[in-house]
Amino acid sequence: MTRLNVVREGDGPIVVLSHALGCDLHMWDGVAEQLARAHTVIRYDHRNHGRSEVVAGPLTIEALADDAAELITREAGDVPIHFVGLSMGGMTAQALAPKHPGMLRSLVIANSSAHYPDQAPWRTRIETVQAQGVAAIASGAVARWLTPEYVSTPEGAEEARKLTETLLSTDAAGYIASCHAVAAIDFRESNRAISVPTLVIAGARDEATPPAMSETIAEAIPGARLVTIDAAHLSAVERPVEFSQTLVDFWRSL
Repeated sequence: MTRLNVVREGDGPIVVLSHALGCDLHMWDGVAEQLARAHTVIRYDHRNHGRSEVVAGPLTIEALADDAAELITREAGDVPIHFVGLSMGGMTAQALAPKHPGMLRSLVIANSSAHYPDQAPWRTRIETVQAQGVAAIASGAVARWLTPEYVSTPEGAEEARKLTETLLSTDAAGYIASCHAVAAIDFRESNRAISVPTLVIAGARDEATPPAMSETIAEAIPGARLVTIDAAHLSAVERPVEFSQTLVDFWRSL
């Protein structure tokens, strides 16, 4: 079992939050503050991120989904939970749902992709980190995560600083393994088998996973709903109140 760093707060229906590549559970600070008023919020660092275990060797998104399933079993027992994943967390959600539908009351896939037909950008990123370390890609990554208008505010500048600090502290080998896992995803067929209520969230200004990728996910999952938030890639960071309200509205409709 992979040792994962977990934070649990609040009381009520259980929500599990799964973060993006190069981030950690603090990516969810704003959303967790909102949701914990009426929910039990469980957030965790993926393996190779934050304070969780760095696991040597190759990695797949399916392994991250297995990590999530073990965490859910440990934290929630046999009580179905709401699973919310953003970017790599959204990919974890796509791998988790067909395999463990009984664990889930609902699924939220935010700012994510089901497949990357062009592997070249991932190869370039991996080669850059191998040669120069995570610092070489940090500024470009954070620039894609948040809109310039948000970063120009005091709040946004502080969030960009914290995100940069987190990315720079990420183990380089673990980050590379995670990049390989993300690059290899292909949920185009398995998403058609997802049977739990699903919400897909797109960022209108997301350059990392453009809205068309969210549209593709929503079209494949039976009955999935699609909502767009005016934000870049880390919509949960840039618009935590709107993001949280979008979740609550979805859950109330179930």
